[in-house]
Amino acid sequence: MTSEKNTTTVQYTEKDIKTLSTRDQMRLRPGMWIGKLGDGTQPDDGIYTLIKEVVDNSVDEFTMGFGNLIEITIEDKWVTIKDHGRGIPLEILDACVGVINTSGKYEGAGYKKTVGLNGVGLKAVNMLSAHFEARSVRDGKARTVVFKQGLAAGDRWEEGVSEKNGTTVRYLVDEEVFGIYDYNEEYVEQRVKNYTYLNTGLAFRLNGKRYESKHGLLDLLGENLGEEPLYQPIHLKGKDIEIAFTHGTGYGETYFSFVNSQHTTQGGTHQAAFKEAVAKTIKEFFKKDYDPADVRGSIIAAISVSVEEPEFESQTKIKLSSKNMGPGQLSVRQFIGDFVKQELDDYLHMHSETAQAMNKKIADNEKERKAISTVQKKAREIAKKVSLNNRKLRDCKIHYSDVKNPRKEESMIFITEGLSASGSITASRDVQTQAVFSLRGKPLNCYGENKTFVYKNEEFNLLQAALNIEESIDDLRYNKIIIATDADVDGMHIRLLMMTFFLQFFPEVIRQNHLFVLQTPLFRVRNKKETIYCYNEEEKQRAMAKLAKPEITRFKGLGEISSDEFKEFIGPNMRLEPVKISQEEPIHAMLEFYMGKNTPERQGFIVDNLRIEADYVDELN
Repeated sequence: MTSEKNTTTVQYTEKDIKTLSTRDQMRLRPGMWIGKLGDGTQPDDGIYTLIKEVVDNSVDEFTMGFGNLIEITIEDKWVTIKDHGRGIPLEILDACVGVINTSGKYEGAGYKKTVGLNGVGLKAVNMLSAHFEARSVRDGKARTVVFKQGLAAGDRWEEGVSEKNGTTVRYLVDEEVFGIYDYNEEYVEQRVKNYTYLNTGLAFRLNGKRYESKHGLLDLLGENLGEEPLYQPIHLKGKDIEIAFTHGTGYGETYFSFVNSQHTTQGGTHQAAFKEAVAKTIKEFFKKDYDPADVRGSIIAAISVSVEEPEFESQTKIKLSSKNMGPGQLSVRQFIGDFVKQELDDYLHMHSETAQAMNKKIADNEKERKAISTVQKKAREIAKKVSLNNRKLRDCKIHYSDVKNPRKEESMIFITEGLSASGSITASRDVQTQAVFSLRGKPLNCYGENKTFVYKNEEFNLLQAALNIEESIDDLRYNKIIIATDADVDGMHIRLLMMTFFLQFFPEVIRQNHLFVLQTPLFRVRNKKETIYCYNEEEKQRAMAKLAKPEITRFKGLGEISSDEFKEFIGPNMRLEPVKISQEEPIHAMLEFYMGKNTPERQGFIVDNLRIEADYVDELN
């Protein structure tokens, strides 16, 4: 007896095979070239990567000795970047901005220590823009080429121009590719500052404001300390390397690492080599077998190296993968190790006060670590016994620590309070990339506590275990940590308490842009034809004016929002507010003001701001 299996035949012919042009591929899959798209609310969104791709070429000109001023203007979403270098050769200008893999840096010896070696970046800006134009001026002659969505749309030559040599790029990012977006000037400003720290003598003018640095990484460290250092930062420079570091009073390790002026936010071989070299050199200097974690505890450091023909893990160039300083040269590990061993050892011998302060800090770190070891062991046992998946954590399948997973940066965890809110988010989430951690009531105020507090408090102990940040945030399991609480007084209080937890014990989570607050709508305005969700009073007023005879619902808490509705608020259109550490005041002073016992000062601050908010609402009404 035989049986036949019923099958549905799917046609697969030559018509199903397509060959895309580079332009079409870039516009269809931009993430392959610039990382992610985004809407401008995050510092690593694609619109900022495009600015970087243009500026890198101008910085390379400065590195070659031409042009010490770069001008950036952002107005009505139009970006203009002008340098005063040699100008792109006029005959090849169209190819340099419009033909992939066209570059003057493949064989030029002077360009071996630049970032832009592949001839891709400027073309990506062109092809992802609704309008793009590049103008080059060289010795009294000029050429301007124009493109629309990556397609040539104009070409103009000029003779006898009086302008100085240089290149100007002007473009408008295409909303057909990116969707609605807007620029946050603070993010652009930070990138500009980084360029100046790494290129002393190079000035920037961003929307009319001038930026430059006289002391390189020392200036970077000074602006990003966030607290008073225990000793004046150590600043060491050599051929192809510059480092600066000090110790603070907080927890964790903070690093700012760069390769050929590229900010490697995910570190790489150079950062790993620096961490190893610092710990080894300091141990040998003091002739004590310190644990490396105690040596580096509370360190705040910056390192910049110049590498020939650097290799990165992706086109976004945020993690160095090069093993050597260049073809046939020393390994990155040996080069940095030799420099740190020689220069740092000499420095400590010549600066005894710094050495004493450093030694005391390391000894204090060691003492605290040993004091909490018993508590830590017990806490780990509790964390293992508790079934996180059933009790506190509803995990996702893709994690930030999944290094090779292309979706790892999409991973996130919502920290929420209460069964109803937790239930709504859990039912609405994407189980591939979105996890949920449920708090039980209000967490404790941990300001002023030491690390023992985390292990003794079951709630915080389980949270750090879920995030996998107990030892280091290098193994952080989620790219985004999102505080999701009600928009009432209790919800705001929980937000503050959670921010305090991270500021007190894991500030690098905030410094590396991993902490956010979920914005959910306060109002639902709808009629029979349309529903509009409003996040503030102003949006509600506009919605009421737009819809005839609207029904208005005021959401009192996350639990009141149905799971079907919640999908809208934690999906592609999710609104997140990044938590950032103020550059102007130290963490300790900030926590003392908001979470300490200075009640009268804080009450005055609250009353003044309530008056401002009340005046604003009166104006709207």
